[in-house]
Amino acid sequence: MYRLATKTQLKRTVGVVRPAMFAMRSMATANQDLDVVVIGAGPGGYVAAIKAAQLGLKTACIDKRGPPGGTCLNVGCIPSKALLNNSHIYHTIKEDTKNRGIEVSDAKINFGQFMKSKEDAVNGLTGGVRMLFKKNKVDYYEGSGSFVNENTIEVDMNDGSDKVTLNAKNVIIATGSEPTTFPGIEIDEERIVTSTGILSLKEIPKSLTIIGGGIIGLEMGSVWARLGTKVTVVEFMPSIGGAGMDAELSKTALKILKKQGMNFQLQTKVMGAKRDGDIVKIDVEDAKGNKSELESEVLLVAVGRRPYTEGLGLDKVGIETDKKGRVVMDSEYRTKYPHVRVIGDVTFGPMLAHKAEDEGIAAAEYIKNGYGHVNYNVIPSVMYTHPEFAWVGQNEQELKDAGIKYNVGKFSFAANSRAKTNLDTEGFVKVLADKETDRILGVHIAGPNAGEMIGEAGLALEYGAAAEDVARTCHAHPTLSEALKEACLAAFDKPINS
Repeated sequence: MYRLATKTQLKRTVGVVRPAMFAMRSMATANQDLDVVVIGAGPGGYVAAIKAAQLGLKTACIDKRGPPGGTCLNVGCIPSKALLNNSHIYHTIKEDTKNRGIEVSDAKINFGQFMKSKEDAVNGLTGGVRMLFKKNKVDYYEGSGSFVNENTIEVDMNDGSDKVTLNAKNVIIATGSEPTTFPGIEIDEERIVTSTGILSLKEIPKSLTIIGGGIIGLEMGSVWARLGTKVTVVEFMPSIGGAGMDAELSKTALKILKKQGMNFQLQTKVMGAKRDGDIVKIDVEDAKGNKSELESEVLLVAVGRRPYTEGLGLDKVGIETDKKGRVVMDSEYRTKYPHVRVIGDVTFGPMLAHKAEDEGIAAAEYIKNGYGHVNYNVIPSVMYTHPEFAWVGQNEQELKDAGIKYNVGKFSFAANSRAKTNLDTEGFVKVLADKETDRILGVHIAGPNAGEMIGEAGLALEYGAAAEDVARTCHAHPTLSEALKEACLAAFDKPINS
């Protein structure tokens, strides 16, 4: 009745129509009082709960953290972007305003207020989710949910009150992920920290070493480097940015971040690390076997994330996980029980909030209507350094591996009017289009506002647009988005402004 989701299944568009009554199949008894129980109130879970309620299903959501929003709102996407934005403003005032004819003296960081602004953003958004639950009549339980059987969830309430038992026709597991630990390195979230602890440091460290050159490590390195911290990134691979980033984007990121003052030790293995008072000593070994020791006030372990299922009681009901701890599902998010579905970081696919959100909507629609839709070929990724790096669709290496012939259209922000007037011209837009059909296969952007611009590229991919289609669409002038238009022109013909 269930099977392991393959890579092909994850990449294809989910949209098979099923009879509506099939999705409501249940082994439950007649005394059920809920249509849907969602375990986890992160981006996937809270969206799934709200969508289920909007579809007329009696819904409850459970989360042990208390404030809803999961890792993303509480200790991930939102607080990190607050720090990134505010540190960028500070760096601009210190280093860039003089080039614009604006003289600012004695700019300094009020660290308490700097961190408080991050908390204000978090509290505002988590409070907003509570309001959405209330508006859509979703019952929210602050506590740890676990399976009693395949239709019954017990909630151990955070406030110590009596446990609550919820009977449900359908269950959606959306428990997310947690930082991956490093063997032999003890996390204290003070001097040796994960992506959670790095957001709540008590002071600006003089030095920061980061294990891992992926998006989390590079974003956090950017924050503290702007505030004056000496940042060193130790990465086992020969490149940064992670496996999904286009090689040209990765090289550009390395060049720019180095210029901004970040240090990199690539193809270097971390052998171990220990705290010694207020200093962390890190043993490393490079590709040639040379060993050395780094000393740093703070060590950030940013080697990825892993699915979180602790205390969920999957073993009680026989719901399987794979070797990586991911809950096994089929292409419609069903576990071995058709009425128990799983979405987001705790199962297959990229660990991204927006991917989880789309799956949450699709899972609710499967329950109510028997069909849902997520196009796994059009899930964007963004690294919120400055400039930003964003991409959607396939990169060049993937196209080469697949034997697909393609055209490349590139346009530099140095030739873009808005970027030029903003004195913010680093980076480019690269469009990959099928050589025969001109259909856009991938878009890769390094530059200002790349995270916003990638939305247009995603829409183009979703609807199968050709590079010529985007190039012939009138874009407002002067805007950064004209760089995408010009790159599309370059992919099928010739750009105008370069």
